[in-house]
Amino acid sequence: MSAPFTQNSGHALEVSLLTEAYDTFVAELHPQTRFDEAYYIALHRRTFETLYDWAGRYRNEDMVKGGSMFCRAAYLAAESRRIFGQLQQACFLSEAAASEEEFAERLAYFQGELIALHPFYELNGRITRLFFDLLAIQHGYAPIDYSQAWQDDVEMGNLYIRASVDCVQRADHRLLTQLVLAGLTRWQDHGA
Repeated sequence: MSAPFTQNSGHALEVSLLTEAYDTFVAELHPQTRFDEAYYIALHRRTFETLYDWAGRYRNEDMVKGGSMFCRAAYLAAESRRIFGQLQQACFLSEAAASEEEFAERLAYFQGELIALHPFYELNGRITRLFFDLLAIQHGYAPIDYSQAWQDDVEMGNLYIRASVDCVQRADHRLLTQLVLAGLTRWQDHGA
């Protein structure tokens, strides 16, 4: 399986590592896979450790990107525990998986929370999308197709970036929910 992303993903080596990660982590999925904080960190570490010595380690500096301030470094550990605690309380979305709309809404909420957390120095969006693609696969969906989201809208610009900014600056997950729902298909319908 190749990585289902069409975004300008930056460095060719990062793209190659992410493509390999999709193949590896999809093959490793099993019914007992726990989509917890340790798994999320391991995805980042295992994907990028050959390239960056900080892979899989939370940043210890505050970060601002394009006018958006991410979670303060001092609060990363506590906020990460909160987010992953909520995800565990939601049974890793297993109860929402029966309804595409509910699954998309819950997935977008947690994806938006991790976008705002921005725990690593770099490659947060890519690893967060990988994490939620794996969660989608675990619940019978294909990896989320963001190809429409990466296209620029005349009024809003890049929709995925706009949705991410909404999550960070306003805790507003509505656009991200729409994008996830538009790219969500059941595995049996994938490619049909």
